[in-house]
Amino acid sequence: MGNLRRSKAFTLVEILIVVVILGILAAIVVPQFTRASEDAQTGNVVTQLQTIRSQIELFRVRNNGAFPGLTEGATTAPFGWDPMIGPNFMRAAPVNPRTGTATIVAGTAAPTEAVAAGDVGWVYNDATGEIWANGFDEANRVWITP
Repeated sequence: MGNLRRSKAFTLVEILIVVVILGILAAIVVPQFTRASEDAQTGNVVTQLQTIRSQIELFRVRNNGAFPGLTEGATTAPFGWDPMIGPNFMRAAPVNPRTGTATIVAGTAAPTEAVAAGDVGWVYNDATGEIWANGFDEANRVWITP
């Protein structure tokens, strides 16, 4: 019989099948990584809020039920919460991961929209000791865009 030639290369069909399979895998995996940064910020802010709230409660217990007040012209700028920063409660002012700032402002209710884009990290009610992250809907665990 005639010479049978065996090719050692991939055919176009084989290469196309591999490319299609890789495309399907990428379509499944890539969307899971696109929210990774936002999920990390959410977890970070929830953890920070828990820590801040526990430190506020500790301050209240040590100070006969008084909540820490906001300090005008604070030395720990931009946080403005002098009684809480130091060796007894928090070593450094917490930074809101979305806004990138530790600035705190007075407020009486959880913000339903971002208070200010980029310049405010936290909203604090010194009468009740409640604190919220600016731009974060804690009930639904979603970020609010200004």
